[in-house]
Amino acid sequence: MNDDYLWNKTGEPDPQIQQLEEILGTLRYEPKPLQIPGELPLPRRRNHFPWLAIAAGVLLAILAGGIWLSTRSRIEAPPQEAKVTHAAPVKEVTPSPAGTIEPKTPESREEVVAVHKHRPRLSAPVLSKREREEALMAMEQVMIALRLTTEKLSLVHKKTQNTNPANQIKNQHRVG
Repeated sequence: MNDDYLWNKTGEPDPQIQQLEEILGTLRYEPKPLQIPGELPLPRRRNHFPWLAIAAGVLLAILAGGIWLSTRSRIEAPPQEAKVTHAAPVKEVTPSPAGTIEPKTPESREEVVAVHKHRPRLSAPVLSKREREEALMAMEQVMIALRLTTEKLSLVHKKTQNTNPANQIKNQHRVG
């Protein structure tokens, strides 16, 4: 058997290999151009993304409007009622059957008027003298504690910045 014939078809062919080539030759690759029949309908690809984006935008706008309206209605105080009285400007005098003149008292009409306030007024809490002194003392103690904490933090910061440069590199993470 000649190995050159198997690899590059040079040299003397082996009769068994020639017979095998003839049998398998019918299955050899033959390049042909692709032919698509004309009556075959092409599937239409539907793109639903624009419709989904529009629906999501409308839904988001409705949701945001609902949240805005619900928070707005919770913040506003309910309207308070105020009574307005209207009195007749002139007293009427009517004669009585006995011949005496009695003044007629005007009847007052009451109307209910809704008063709408945009923002509820929050009154400042009134503290007694003792409560105010306690609040001022507590505020002074908090300020002293904050000053002390600030001084200690600045001291720690100074100590960590003045350390050996070798330690700074050891404590840092590698980049890359």
